Formats: sequence, structure tokens, C-alpha cells
Amino acid sequence: MAAQQKSMSSSLMGTLAASCLFLMALWVQGGAAAPIVSHCLLDRANFQQPYITNRTFALAHEASLADNNTDVRLIGTKLFQGVNMMERCYTLKQVLNFTLEEVLFPQSNRFKPYMQEVVPFLARINKKLDQCRIQRDNQNIQRNVQNLKDTVKKLGESGEIKVIGELNLLFMALKNECTHPGQSSEMDN
Repeated sequence: MAAQQKSMSSSLMGTLAASCLFLMALWVQGGAAAPIVSHCLLDRANFQQPYITNRTFALAHEASLADNNTDVRLIGTKLFQGVNMMERCYTLKQVLNFTLEEVLFPQSNRFKPYMQEVVPFLARINKKLDQCRIQRDNQNIQRNVQNLKDTVKKLGESGEIKVIGELNLLFMALKNECTHPGQSSEMDN
């Protein structure tokens, strides 16, 4: 009888320890049940190439000169409203995909020569983020990205110019949210 009680006590302690470890893991992730996905990490070196950085910023600057709407900001805090810190890169992946498909590819004949150099770079970044997924409800992300898309569509050509004019903000957001200093993702190796 004593051996059986000791065995049950041991089993209960093991279960309790496992539960504590699980709760601590959730706490470290900010309470999110979504696992940290390495596919949402890029090598920081992608964003430390002076030539492409300068070209991206020059393209954004040139487009911003044609942007008459200074009241609207597409890449900013509203984009991340209700989005967990660990899901910001996934959000930016969605924005980058929209930017390439709906704005940059159709506008590729504008803002030469910058566009011809920046678009392939962003397409490579987008490809590296292909496997970036989250494994929980992404309703806030989809709503925020849809709001951005709706704003761009509502503004028409002016919205497309604004997207190009904010490529510097998208570049910096990708650098800040999708990389960790000194850490490479398995996709970049």
C-alpha cells in the first residue's frame, strides 16, 4: 500500500512539473499558444547591405515626393494593433506580399533605376518568408492587413505611390521584426 501511494505521489509530481514547465513556456511567449517559428526569422545581414539599403531609401524618397497625402500612414502602430510581438514578422510578410503583387510588380516601369533593383531584393525576402506561418487565430492580423489594403485601394494611384513612398518604413520594420542580431534562420543557410 505504501509503495502504491509513493508511486502515485511520484506520478502526480511528474505531471505537476510538466504542467509548470508548460505554463512557464507560455509565459515566456507572452501567453500565446503559438510556437516560435524559425521560418519567420531572417538573417540580419540581408538588411545590412549598404547598396540595397540606399537604393530602397532613394526609391521611397523619390516616391514620397509624388505623395500628396500626408495624413495617411500605412506602416505604423495601427498595423500591429492587437498583434502579439511574436506575430509581427508574419504580419509584415502579408504586407510585403501585397506590396509586391499589387503595387511593385504592376508599377515596375516607374521610378527607374531604383525599382529594378529594389523589387528583386524584396521578392527574395518574400521568398525567404514563404514558410513563415502562425498556428493560431490570426483575425487581428488579417483585419489590420485588410485595412491597409482597403486604404491603398481607396486612395487609388495615390495609395500605390504611398506604398512605394513607405518602402523605407517596410524595410526597417522587416529588419526590426524579422531578424535577431547575430542569428541566422535555417532558410538563409
